[in-house]
Amino acid sequence: MQIKTIRKDLLHWYSINKRDLPFRDRKDPYLIWLSEVMLQQTKVETVIPYFNKWIKKFPTLKDVSNSKLSELLKIWEGLGYYARCRNFYKSSIIVQNEYNGKIPKDLDTFRSLPGVGDYTASAVLSIAFGFPYSVIDGNVRRVCSRVLGKKKLSSRNITIIKNTLYRWIDKENPGDFNQAIMELGALVCKPKNPKCFVCPLKQNCKGFGSGSPEEYPNKIKKSIKPHYLTVGGIIWDKNRFYIQKRNNKTMLGGLWEFPSTKVEKGESLKNALKRRLKEKFGFNPILIKKIGSIKHTYSHFSITLHAYHCRHNFRKLIIKNDHKWITKMEINLFAFPKANHKIFNLIVEKGWDV
Repeated sequence: MQIKTIRKDLLHWYSINKRDLPFRDRKDPYLIWLSEVMLQQTKVETVIPYFNKWIKKFPTLKDVSNSKLSELLKIWEGLGYYARCRNFYKSSIIVQNEYNGKIPKDLDTFRSLPGVGDYTASAVLSIAFGFPYSVIDGNVRRVCSRVLGKKKLSSRNITIIKNTLYRWIDKENPGDFNQAIMELGALVCKPKNPKCFVCPLKQNCKGFGSGSPEEYPNKIKKSIKPHYLTVGGIIWDKNRFYIQKRNNKTMLGGLWEFPSTKVEKGESLKNALKRRLKEKFGFNPILIKKIGSIKHTYSHFSITLHAYHCRHNFRKLIIKNDHKWITKMEINLFAFPKANHKIFNLIVEKGWDV
C-alpha cells in the first residue's frame, strides 16, 4: 500500500470536492472548536444556521465566557445534546481565567477541558495549529475499515486503524488531511450505497476489491429505545403560565419547561398530572381542558406527551427554586425543549383562549 499515493490522491480529491462550509478554511481555534462541538452527533446541514447565528452574537471565545448560560442555551435551542453547550461555556471560562484567553496548544491540557475528548482535541489542534494528530470519528472508522479490510471494529483493529492513520497523515498539512478523510466518509464512502467508482482510494481499498464494501465494518445491532407515556400541564394565573428551570446537572439542564411527569402503569393521564402537581406544589389543580398530544424522540428513548390547560386554586401559588410566570409573548425569551415547543405549536393552532 503506497502511503504517499494515498495521501496525495486523498488531498487532491479534497481540494476539488470539499463542501463550502462556514467553518471550513478557518484558522481561528475558537471557531474550529465551536464547529466540532456542534457537529458531534449532528448533521452538517443542521449545524450551519446555528453556527452562523452563534458567531454573529458571540464572535470571540471571550464573548462566550462573558455571557450568561441562559443566553447560550437560547441560541443552542433545538440543536439538542445540551451538555455540549454547557461544557463549552465552562471551558470558555477556564480558558479566560487560567490560560489568558488562549486555547491551549498542548494536547493533554486541551483534553482536560470539560467536554473535550480525543477527537475534538485532535481536530482542533491539527486544523488550527498544524499538529499531526489523527482524528477518528464514524466516517473515518468506516473509510479505514474498508480500505484495510477490517470487518470487526475490535480493540485490536481500532489500534491498527490509529497506527495506520498516524502513518498516513500529512505531517505538513494534517488539518486538511483529517478533513479530507472525514469528508470522504461523508460524501463518498457512505454506510449505504457508497460511491466507490469516484473514490480516490478505491485502488487500495480491500472493501472495494471484495465487491461488497457495505459489509465493512460489521453492522452493530441497535437496541430498541423504550417509549414512555407522559403528561404535562400549562398552569395559568390570569394571562400568565408557570415555567420552571431544569437543574444543570440533569438531561436538558438549564432549559425551561412546564411541569410534566411519566404516567405510571394503570394510571390515567389526569390522575398522573394531578399526582405530579400535588407532589410539587401541594395543591389539587383544576384541569380546564386537554390541549392534545405530541410524540418526540430523544437519543435513548421516546415519549408521547399529553398536555392540559390547568389553573391553580389558591389566591397565591408559592413556588420555590427557579421558576417564572410568563405570558405567551415571552416564550421566545427562554430556551425550551423541543417537546415543549411542539405543545406550544398545538396551542397556537387551537388558540390561546383557555
